[in-house]
Amino acid sequence: MAEGDEELEEEVVSRVERLTRLARAAVDEDEAAAYREEREELLADRGFRTRIREEGEDEVLVLHPEEWEVAGVVHPERIEEIDRAVEIRLTGAADPEDWPSVEAHNRALAERVRADYGEVHGENAEAFADFMGNHYARRMETAGEREREEFLTDYFVRNAWPSADQRAAVERSLALVVEAAKEAE
Repeated sequence: MAEGDEELEEEVVSRVERLTRLARAAVDEDEAAAYREEREELLADRGFRTRIREEGEDEVLVLHPEEWEVAGVVHPERIEEIDRAVEIRLTGAADPEDWPSVEAHNRALAERVRADYGEVHGENAEAFADFMGNHYARRMETAGEREREEFLTDYFVRNAWPSADQRAAVERSLALVVEAAKEAE
């Protein structure tokens, strides 16, 4: 492979996506910064960088060779081999064809939350599984701030019919979903 023709291995792309989602879901800014730093180091070792591209209300993480960037700007029209970049959708709906596996994953994760943290958190995790699966066809732990906010302010209050205990615990429940997903890896 000639220099400049490197491609990212699938396992590296998966690790970068995971680190990005963990950073976005982290409550503590130091934790988020640590995930982002690990991601950038992983890519820098391979001559790649990241940027977030907004497509309307959706966001896409773009992994591109660092030589594409000149003074902090990438000009796609000047690039001959644009297929070297990797794009990962961070928000918006995922592939609806993958819905059955997403649904199975989210249900198992909600059941784990119920078993480890109790009925109230389990009910909230079930409601979140419904929301993420039906509205975004994505795993619960991949939810960004925008999806969590939409769930908390709209879906949860209108569609989940939560008890007072559920309402009081819902933000903690969403954090427990992320914790349970990390533990399951």
